[in-house]
Amino acid sequence: MKQLIQVYRRDTFESAVSNHTTTHVLDLIRSHFDTLSPELQRAARWVQAHPAEVGLHSMRECARRAEVAPATMTRLAQALGLGGFEDFREPFRERLAQGRRYAARAQSMQRERTQAPHWLGQLNELQQGNAASVLAGNSRAAIEGAARSMLASRRVAFLGLRASHAIAYHLHYGYQLLAANGRLLGDVGGALQDQIDEVAAGEMLVAVSLAPYTRVTVQAVEQCARRGVQVLGLTDSALSPIARPAAAALLFRAESSSFFQSMVGALALSEALIAAVAACGGSKVVKRLQTMQSRLDEQGAYWERRRSRMRQSLRADSPHRSLT
Repeated sequence: MKQLIQVYRRDTFESAVSNHTTTHVLDLIRSHFDTLSPELQRAARWVQAHPAEVGLHSMRECARRAEVAPATMTRLAQALGLGGFEDFREPFRERLAQGRRYAARAQSMQRERTQAPHWLGQLNELQQGNAASVLAGNSRAAIEGAARSMLASRRVAFLGLRASHAIAYHLHYGYQLLAANGRLLGDVGGALQDQIDEVAAGEMLVAVSLAPYTRVTVQAVEQCARRGVQVLGLTDSALSPIARPAAAALLFRAESSSFFQSMVGALALSEALIAAVAACGGSKVVKRLQTMQSRLDEQGAYWERRRSRMRQSLRADSPHRSLT
């Protein structure tokens, strides 16, 4: 799966991302890294590993923690084409604010609603861009390769917590209709760590997270990667803490003008991955889907199907009776 590690197609994906996001700054670090001096590379590595601290601390404190001179932080910003350290730090501060002051953002939206009549349209435009980011940030080969790896694995564990839980659940639900080797990890009864410990080498963990990244998910990815588990990260940046330890990462945008990040891109990516599983799974997937469909029919799981059978039964019992 190492060959699946993503490289942005910069001519398409970066054009959709604002210059004032941490994603853009971290991408600049990655694309310029080989041209930086050893001292600037040391500072860049620290920034990549500690994005939250960049938003929290002064230039001097960041330099102290990175074990470089304060002027090095300024030179790093300039080497990336930014005016100075404050321009460099501002996206990290804004991301921190988005993650920790949701109530304040909601209050701001209430004020802006009366001033910007098209605020809902602006949100919709961002949502459409987030959905489009699935193809802009990931190649077809990468998505299909991830699907094949899932199908080939002995077991596939799906993990997503907090806002990402709905995506992990949706992904697992669609996958289990197509393959029998998937299971959803959850924290019911406080047993999540036990479930993570049971994911073994040779198996696969599909983890979903976006900024601000859930600590437990990041730790689970790191633990599984150390044990030789194949980790597939579904996340909002190639430099996110679940993408870096993973064998592969598939990317989505989460930009939003609302009080919380958008999950539209994550949902679109999960649906693309399930579609790839169906397309690449061959006869085994078809047989599994037929079995699951028959089981659902027998259970009367869907109202329309149940009503259809009732109509047939009534017609058999009373030939002159009809349903309206």
